[in-house]
Amino acid sequence: MEVDVDVAIIGGGMVGASLAVALARACPDLRITVLEAVDMPDTGAEMGYQPSYDVRSTALSYGTRLIYEQLGLWDLLRQHLTPIKRIHVSDRGQFGVTRLRAEDYRLDALGYVTPNQWMGRVLWTGLRQYSNIQFRCPVQVLRVQHQEQGVLLELASNEAGGSEASTLRAQLAVLADGGRSGLRQQLGIQTEKRAYGQVALITTVSSRKHHDFVAYERFTDQGPMALLPLGGEDVEDHRSALIWTLPEHRADAVLNASDAQFLELLGERFGHRLGGFVQVGSRHVYPLALERALEQIRPGLVLVGNAAHSLHPVAGQGYNLAVREVMGLAELLAKAARAGQGLGELSLLARYEEAQQEDQMRTIQASDSLVRLFSNAKFPLVQARGVGLVTLDLVAPLKQTFARYAMGLGGREAVLA
Repeated sequence: MEVDVDVAIIGGGMVGASLAVALARACPDLRITVLEAVDMPDTGAEMGYQPSYDVRSTALSYGTRLIYEQLGLWDLLRQHLTPIKRIHVSDRGQFGVTRLRAEDYRLDALGYVTPNQWMGRVLWTGLRQYSNIQFRCPVQVLRVQHQEQGVLLELASNEAGGSEASTLRAQLAVLADGGRSGLRQQLGIQTEKRAYGQVALITTVSSRKHHDFVAYERFTDQGPMALLPLGGEDVEDHRSALIWTLPEHRADAVLNASDAQFLELLGERFGHRLGGFVQVGSRHVYPLALERALEQIRPGLVLVGNAAHSLHPVAGQGYNLAVREVMGLAELLAKAARAGQGLGELSLLARYEEAQQEDQMRTIQASDSLVRLFSNAKFPLVQARGVGLVTLDLVAPLKQTFARYAMGLGGREAVLA
């Protein structure tokens, strides 16, 4: 089959855009098309960036920083990042605490928090630097069909004045259109799913005291909550991003509470390390489940990001796992392209799947185990958790292993040497 492009990336969000940049940088001869259902953001002067109290944020691990440095995006991205200099892990009402400090590993930060709006603009700015990346947006991908030597994509453009049908032929299609991927369902790709009976309430809050660039992971009998620092060096900016896990039956009451009631409930669950909370932004609720596609590759097809797996946000590892995976995929595809190998060949894609499977399963199992362990209120487990957190804090080899996991470094022990 004669192809129009080498790689078609369906979904121009943070994962899809990261893959496009990585591919274009690794192999400038590849013809790459990014297909996105919404308009490309304005990336003009200052890229229109305006800090927002209600914007959603993402935690980037130190390992993800190393990847974005390799892609040449870090210098721009860091302009609106908040460093995580310390991580404080505790179990509400119990004695166990574990603390990580960047300075103990001679690093400036353990991780970073970035507004999604800024992240998206930086990535799209990166995409525009490569002449071998074509953009098709806004466009909908109606169907993906496997053919003898590639895939055929049926498209419908959403330009003003009506919809226009077209097709695109590619060696490889990458599904990066999120956890509610209609194409995944259309292709008959089954998933294994474990519903947690929980929701994540996402918002921004301000505290009386400055967060001092500490990220808090607080386990409670109703579910974990994370508080991630926001803002730069300005000590007057006391904002933090809140991810509050709640049982489904409690969600409406907390979501619909008045601001004063919400802040009181939050203070009760989180404690008063930051002097209490004084302001809250708009609140959004998302159901939580562990979901993993049982087929993440087919001839001419790869699933990445939330289309491949959705994790509980307890440890903030879902996006960082996806970035590691797309970097590995880009390196493998670039090497194959230089060798003249077909990019959609199942044998090639199987090598990608095998290479990333250990990292994927380890990360999924770690986050799932944390949720189940710290959601159990049985007394022996509660006591064991306290002992475990204290032991983790005091035993250097265990603490270093935990630090590598938190920073998304995997086996990169040299970084923490």
